[in-house]
Amino acid sequence: MSREAWLKERLNGIGASEAAAVIGVSPYISNEELWEIKTGRKIPDDIGDKPYVKFGTEAEKHIRALFALENPQYQVGYEEFKIIRNPDYPFIFATLDGWLTDEHSRNGVWECKTTEILRPNQWAEWTDGVPNHYYVQILHQLLATGFDFAVLTARIRYTDRAGAKKSVTQDYHIERQSVTDDLDYLLKEEVKFWELVKADTRPPLMLPQI
Repeated sequence: MSREAWLKERLNGIGASEAAAVIGVSPYISNEELWEIKTGRKIPDDIGDKPYVKFGTEAEKHIRALFALENPQYQVGYEEFKIIRNPDYPFIFATLDGWLTDEHSRNGVWECKTTEILRPNQWAEWTDGVPNHYYVQILHQLLATGFDFAVLTARIRYTDRAGAKKSVTQDYHIERQSVTDDLDYLLKEEVKFWELVKADTRPPLMLPQI
């Protein structure tokens, strides 16, 4: 579908980048604001022209190609604006940066992130895992697709102490079977949220749970 049709279709459910807002861990939007968008009370901001968004969009195809070259154990697929829906809960959907098939014929999500470290404490978010809202995004993608695993590839840019611009690329692997409790929790909360959308009932403000 076209980008315009894709943006319109996103109003009919919860996308991966919106999942963190449902449970109150999004740094950008609250669950109440998301509810206002889904019920037509608020028009979502179009951030497609933001420099950091443009960079991420343009970089993604190159990072995906490099990932495929460096990881021949995976078959890598991609289709722009393709929406994958959970068959039991069709309001839970995802548009993937790519999908993977491993040597055991298991299917996986591939997610690409580009970020810039501006403060030293930001490194802590990437040391032992991924930032909370990105983790929830991966959980949502696993819910939407039913896939067995996910790989998040992050290209992290930073400036060293000498003022030199540098970057590092890291892969984070998440197995579905290791996050089943979090998947169950997120599914329950997304179902609850969408019932409130359908009932036109404002949700209470969610505090972080994951």
